Amino acid sequence: MTADAEMLARLVAQAQGVPGAVDMVMIRALVEEASELGAGRALERLGLADRRAEGDVRELRELLRAWRDAKKAARGAVIGWVVRIGLALLLLGMAVKMGLLGLVRA
Repeated sequence: MTADAEMLARLVAQAQGVPGAVDMVMIRALVEEASELGAGRALERLGLADRRAEGDVRELRELLRAWRDAKKAARGAVIGWVVRIGLALLLLGMAVKMGLLGLVRA
């Protein structure tokens, strides 16, 4: 049993031993210890309870930020190329409409 679990067990035993209503300090202590214990268990289940977890999470955040930046840059490049192709097609259409292609062939 971990220290958090032992502390929670002692607080529960103490709360049961108090006749009448349990005071707010006791309730707050119970909630705090229970939440600490639950958070520790959740981190353990996720594999984030060791000392390297902070560095791993920091590295994952950096990778995610880099991925988002790459997506943004790729999206911008694709939009830029689509606009350029659209303008080139527009100019080509205007040249055909004005009969400028005949000047190129001659």
